[in-house]
Amino acid sequence: MTFETGKRVERVDLGGVLFQDLSLRDARFQRVSFRGARMRGVELGDVTIDGDIEGLVINGVEVEPLVYAELDRRYPDRVKMRPTDPAGFREGWDVIEQLWDGTVARARQLPPEQLHESVDGEWSFIQTLRHLLFATDSWIGRGILGDPSPWHPLALPWDSMEPIPGVPWDRDVRPTLDEVLALRRDRMATVRRYVENLTEDELDADTTPVDGPGWPPPESFPVRECLLIVYNEEWQHRLYAERDLDLLESQHR
Repeated sequence: MTFETGKRVERVDLGGVLFQDLSLRDARFQRVSFRGARMRGVELGDVTIDGDIEGLVINGVEVEPLVYAELDRRYPDRVKMRPTDPAGFREGWDVIEQLWDGTVARARQLPPEQLHESVDGEWSFIQTLRHLLFATDSWIGRGILGDPSPWHPLALPWDSMEPIPGVPWDRDVRPTLDEVLALRRDRMATVRRYVENLTEDELDADTTPVDGPGWPPPESFPVRECLLIVYNEEWQHRLYAERDLDLLESQHR
């Protein structure tokens, strides 16, 4: 198998392949799974990795706990994204609302067209907000509240999701910031109402499967898991947005 320098490799299953005497200098990996990979004799320098890290061992040292501890040190509110009881979920949502208020205020200082600008191939600021609509509609509206088709047409799934009947997927539409924020306020208010009335019994319960295709699949899920997914999405994508705003602001100066 030969890949030319500068070409794109997409949707290829390389599971079980041996890579030997291979140069990946300046290569970019997006939405790639390395689960179960084994690397020997690797030269790793000037490498940036963003993603979920589980069980990563480098030179005999388990890295995941070190990374997570450092992230918790840098972002003290991060531990509040792992609540264990209803009061913790309410406190965590307080943090999410406050942090996003600051990020949105920062974004408003930029020209509107920059909010549609992709940074390093990632989603634009408005696309990020649209993805969070999708996450809330999916895991709260469908998963917990039982609406089989809760998605607004502006909701944006992740790029590699396979098409699902009835689920919107329009990456290129360009709504205004205020249009998307109106929807965001509505969805965030839905989460707020739910966690304000959340009880221990509800938190420990499983959802009732919905009918029809969509995301998540028509299965039962722990309510706790559905909420934690939304909290993680809110936390991570705000950090991505802040990172990209740094670059957009530097271009605007």
